[in-house]
Amino acid sequence: MIPENEEIVENQGVADEKSKTIRSEIFETLRIVVISLAIVIPIRFFVAQPFIVRGESMEQTYHDGEYLVVDELSYQFTDPKRGEVIIMRYPNNPREFFIKRVIGLPGETVVISGGRVAIRTASGALESLNETYVDNQELTTPDMERTLGSGEYFMMGDNRSNSLDSRSWGPLPKVDIVGRAFIRMWPISKISVLLGN
Repeated sequence: MIPENEEIVENQGVADEKSKTIRSEIFETLRIVVISLAIVIPIRFFVAQPFIVRGESMEQTYHDGEYLVVDELSYQFTDPKRGEVIIMRYPNNPREFFIKRVIGLPGETVVISGGRVAIRTASGALESLNETYVDNQELTTPDMERTLGSGEYFMMGDNRSNSLDSRSWGPLPKVDIVGRAFIRMWPISKISVLLGN
């Protein structure tokens, strides 16, 4: 027969062991959560972030409801190139984000005439753009010329008749560029890496 005090000591030992196991599991779970957040948060805010296309301004290239991953890191080391599709802050309301295509680069003059878009370089040469991504180029209105300063970009949507862009609000300062469209994640049938957009 086991004395009562020995049984109490044995039960206390089992309880202490269970308590240590639970504490160990909680600590391990917290450690995994902290490490995960330390990895995910910087990636989310400084490297890539999700973006859902809203509206028709980039049709036929991107459609309403498509889910994109935006590369926020590249433009820390390189400048945007003509033809790239970027996510930007709307200059008139920086809390809003737009998706547009880079048309004009710093120091160039964007010339829109007769529905066609051309670029006058710093040397004065006039080069027409081959905009295969625009369904109906004749819808590119109004006729205008806009010279870009240092750090300014001329942005346009691919759906020219239904796009609020640099034709109305002017050049985009580089500081308002968030990043370039990098991966299309949705719909599943269109999953792709967007090289050169």
